[in-house]
Amino acid sequence: MGVSVTDLSNGSNKMSTSSRLSDCRPQHMILERNHSFVQDKEQNMDSTKSDQLKHKQVPLISLPEALVFSSPRPVSELDAAATTLQKVYKSYRTRRNLADCAVVVEELWWKALDFAALRRSSVSFFDVEKPETAVSRWARARTRAAKVGKGLSKDEKAQKLALQHWLEAIDPRHRYGHNLHMYYDIWFKSLSTQPFFYWLDVGDGKEINLEKCPRSTVLQRQCIKYLGPKEREEYEVIVEKGRLVYKQDGRLVSTDEKSKWIFVLSTTRALYVGKKQKGAFQHSSFLAGGATTAAGRLVANQGVLEAIWPYSGHYHPTEENFKEFISFLGEHNVDLTNVKVNI
Repeated sequence: MGVSVTDLSNGSNKMSTSSRLSDCRPQHMILERNHSFVQDKEQNMDSTKSDQLKHKQVPLISLPEALVFSSPRPVSELDAAATTLQKVYKSYRTRRNLADCAVVVEELWWKALDFAALRRSSVSFFDVEKPETAVSRWARARTRAAKVGKGLSKDEKAQKLALQHWLEAIDPRHRYGHNLHMYYDIWFKSLSTQPFFYWLDVGDGKEINLEKCPRSTVLQRQCIKYLGPKEREEYEVIVEKGRLVYKQDGRLVSTDEKSKWIFVLSTTRALYVGKKQKGAFQHSSFLAGGATTAAGRLVANQGVLEAIWPYSGHYHPTEENFKEFISFLGEHNVDLTNVKVNI
């Protein structure tokens, strides 16, 4: 039987096709079966979980019954009361904001006054068109003296700054009073017609340099910090459960042995405590040279008062002033049984 070339080629094509199908079909079938099995398995598992979730019991949560507030008053009166309450709160908030603004304004006003006093005590004294009269001199002196006596109207027994420290209070730079007084004695003896601070800084006495108090190293460097109303808050101390506590941040007052800690009680009976720094921060700092009801030194540990002294070179407190401070502590339930008192 003869076979043509065409038949052979067709036969070979058929055989090759058959060979490819035979090779691929089983693999294809196996893959298809495996895939469908996995899908069936996942579907069965999903349906099982779904059935479990459907039949799972969800615990019941009992919510509290809503409270119903009732009032015998009509709704119109209740609305009016709510409006009044809102107005009162807003007015309180406004007053609080205004009070804060007042403190800031007072702080700026203090600085403006000091700047004006500085100009008046320096070159501008001779820049004015009209010469100073006796009346204007007394007015200027009265203004400066009022600064030293600030607070006396609230406590007649309060102590003013010692006379030798008045110069410190009225000096716009607040140079240490003890140092200023050395130069003041020379000015007084010179019979100069120039105001003291003008004489000292730019006038006839500007070249005078005392050996006991050199200008560059002592006089100009030792300037006392005078606190304004806002700065003063950092040093205010209150008494809580018999302990001394800083009002601003709640820290307990604790002094250290290496430093001297000082206090003043203002004429409004506010207590201030801080660390003394000679020629920088002293008793006169707290009230900016104003009068005090009491002043001295103290020792405290974690708010517990351990010792007090009625000593202040700026105020020279009396025994009566010290008793007033003891009374203040007693009124605030400070235990004085173990407090060391040095008079």
